[in-house]
Amino acid sequence: MTTTLPSMPQGVARLDSLGVIRAQGPEAAKFLQGQLTQDFALLGLSEARLAAFCSAKGRMLASFIGFKRGHDEILLLCSRDLLEATLKRLSMFVLRAQVKLSDASDAFAIWGVAGASVAGLPDTPWSHRACEDGTSWTRLYPSEGMARALCVRPMAEGVEAEAPVGPALDPAVWSWLEVMSGVATLSQPVAEAFVPQMLNYESVGGVNFKKGCYPGQEVVARSQFRGTLKRRAYRVACDVPLAVGQDVFHDSDADQPCGTVAAAAASPAAGWNGIVSMQVSAAQGGRLSAGSADGPELRLLALPYPLLEDI
Repeated sequence: MTTTLPSMPQGVARLDSLGVIRAQGPEAAKFLQGQLTQDFALLGLSEARLAAFCSAKGRMLASFIGFKRGHDEILLLCSRDLLEATLKRLSMFVLRAQVKLSDASDAFAIWGVAGASVAGLPDTPWSHRACEDGTSWTRLYPSEGMARALCVRPMAEGVEAEAPVGPALDPAVWSWLEVMSGVATLSQPVAEAFVPQMLNYESVGGVNFKKGCYPGQEVVARSQFRGTLKRRAYRVACDVPLAVGQDVFHDSDADQPCGTVAAAAASPAAGWNGIVSMQVSAAQGGRLSAGSADGPELRLLALPYPLLEDI
């Protein structure tokens, strides 16, 4: 059950919740190839990558949308609350690689664009377009049937970048559209909580199983090919506020949580929606609740994309 809106919200939202890590140098792509779950060695200028940075145990430390601004420069967009720790950890692995990592959040402005203002991009998620003025556009997964993209513009020192053309959109509404897309951006409360497949990353272009090694690769691959993955991400609706990191319970076990809220946002109509990573068995039936066994009920919603059975 979903709440019907009179019309889908669309427009342009400034996204101060996202930060930018810049990788510069002749070995930028090679370095990221050895650290992240996606293939950056073959990254072209007309495509972006969804990727995760994992611990040795395969748990996600951060998630990124990455793209090239040039052959020696790659930008990684991530949740700002994870940026400092992620940059510090990534920098530990640079060693002699010809790459410089830096926090470039103050050098770029980021907007989420939904609806009619998304134009000039192929329909395929993670397609990318670079403009002559330095602006970068990346197509995202749609939300509730609406086209979405990220727009990234460089900022001159002391000069605010011009927003893309379109009506202003409340960032809180953009957060809701993100949740309804079914693709979760990792944030601080759930750092190290999930293997990428627990957020369906293998089904939305976030994991490449044919590339070389990276931290946690053995765990990620084993989860996929040995059938050991027992948790997936699901969309849910709730009548009361949800919080990232909140436990989720199933009525079959009042003592042990069956999942975790990975993303949450208020609906523009009423109630809240979330992305919950939980045991597959818990999604087969029974009552789901947030926070405790007798907490507010969660209602499962269908995923807006298919889960890949064969990689």
